[in-house]
Amino acid sequence: MGADGQAKVFSILKVLNFLSLTLATMIVLAACSVQAPQSGATLYRENCQVCHGRTGAGDGPNVGDLPIAPANLRLLAEANGGVFPTEQVMIEIYGYRGKDLDALMPEFGPVLDSPQVIWTAADGREIPTPSALITLAQYLETLQN
Repeated sequence: MGADGQAKVFSILKVLNFLSLTLATMIVLAACSVQAPQSGATLYRENCQVCHGRTGAGDGPNVGDLPIAPANLRLLAEANGGVFPTEQVMIEIYGYRGKDLDALMPEFGPVLDSPQVIWTAADGREIPTPSALITLAQYLETLQN
């Protein structure tokens, strides 16, 4: 085989090598694909509906088993002067109890573990917050009467 033939074979081998590396990279990336974040409605259905009910009215199937009825989540804004209390809702859901160590609602912080984003509070504070927690709070805001 002459020099021209060897150059053509070498060029073909380089192309095949490049294509095989590209294919291998695509396979690895497909296997590592990031799972799409859950919607607020899905998070609510999976974690809250059993106590708070399908519409958030506090009438879930577990109500009879609880010593205190769950909150009617549809009235949160009304009870707060017409403004949805996002920060307080997220604190309650996440499970920061402060002095209320006997709270009945379970802590959902570990369940809502997700990439943190910066959430800006009403007073301008920027707070690193799990994105799933924000998504759930935003969904609860849509349930308001």
